[in-house]
Amino acid sequence: MTSEEISDPNRLQIKTILNGEVMQDWSTRDMIFDVPTLIEFLSGSTRLVPGTVVLTGTPHGLGAARNPMVYLQTGDWVTIEINGIGQLTNPVVEETCV
Repeated sequence: MTSEEISDPNRLQIKTILNGEVMQDWSTRDMIFDVPTLIEFLSGSTRLVPGTVVLTGTPHGLGAARNPMVYLQTGDWVTIEINGIGQLTNPVVEETCV
């Protein structure tokens, strides 16, 4: 995405959806460091190319902080949705040793 397509990266709604249930619903404006600060910091030691994924941690709604606690299990599906950008869905699979 370009800066023309996202006018304010500090106002993006982000959802984490587990098996169709919204577990986290927050905005980039809630982050401790804003998006330009993160990009500036990372690009100081890493070349950021198109398609680079920046992982920022997690907001409120963390599974271990829920009552009852919620943990990912084999067979679950996790979707991350960012308004204006799209969705990324991944299955949870058991790790295999080779």
